[in-house]
Amino acid sequence: MSVPYPPQEPATTEWALGRVRPTDDEDLVAAGADLEPGTLLAAYRAGLFPMGLGDHGARPIGWWSPEPRGVLVPGEFRERRSLKKARAKFDVRVDTAFVDVMRRCADPEREGRWITDEIVSAYTEMHHLGWAHSIESWRDGELVGGLYGIAIGGLFAGESMFHTVPDASKVALAALVDIVRADDDPRRIIDVQWATEHLAGLGVAEWPRARYLTALETALKAPPLRFG
Repeated sequence: MSVPYPPQEPATTEWALGRVRPTDDEDLVAAGADLEPGTLLAAYRAGLFPMGLGDHGARPIGWWSPEPRGVLVPGEFRERRSLKKARAKFDVRVDTAFVDVMRRCADPEREGRWITDEIVSAYTEMHHLGWAHSIESWRDGELVGGLYGIAIGGLFAGESMFHTVPDASKVALAALVDIVRADDDPRRIIDVQWATEHLAGLGVAEWPRARYLTALETALKAPPLRFG
């Protein structure tokens, strides 16, 4: 099915996550609520994202706002020569295997797994509404890497990525960067939640939470990203 553009605004929910404010020293901001589209959108617009507090991401749902926050400014992406060469080895597709990407990211063999069936269902619904997207790396007709996340205005909130062959997830990230900076709108940012050494090598920086929330407010005013 085709993904609607612009995204369809869902009904609001009873949960006032948009009014929740983090404390100075805690990444975890709240617990509970649900994963309805209106709840998720309110959370992302407030700088929050869900991750379960139980074993392997089970309920109760935790709502997180990291301090500091991992952020990639598209123009600061570091695409080394080896990655540029690797791009030619893959067929990059967008939104053709969203659920498959999520299932690969949720692989029970992965250390630190947190993506539950409930999360897959919730983000699949967001995908059908035009808010959630997958960037996929294919080789010889096989899905070998990719990432998924939520796009609101000029924000792409990355949730998870996977690869089964070297460079496949990096190629997907490079393709995402191309999409986000296609119109050179300086308000656009990619949120990666927590920075890692690997992501830092690709240009991801750690921002104080206050800086992220200020940039988020600006990014949300940008036109919706185009994935088609």
